[in-house]
Amino acid sequence: MARVWEADPSALFQRRLGKSPQELGVTEDRDGCPDIWELSNGDIAVIGRDLTEAYGPSLPAEATIAQDERLVVIPGSMLRAAKADIADA
Repeated sequence: MARVWEADPSALFQRRLGKSPQELGVTEDRDGCPDIWELSNGDIAVIGRDLTEAYGPSLPAEATIAQDERLVVIPGSMLRAAKADIADA
């Protein structure tokens, strides 16, 4: 069964949304930095901690994680800092 949306692995990183992890103080160096990026095709890439196994059993009934998906967590301050860079619907 074909999906309505599919990630395009050929899309390139275009611009960071919000502030860098260093600016937000959520990292001490360049390793393990959460981040949010807009891709060249308009999709969004989120770099965060993989907590799929931890949160999977407690997902709300209307939320599912496909076999090829991961649930990632980023600092709330990072998403709030990106708000100005995210277009309204």
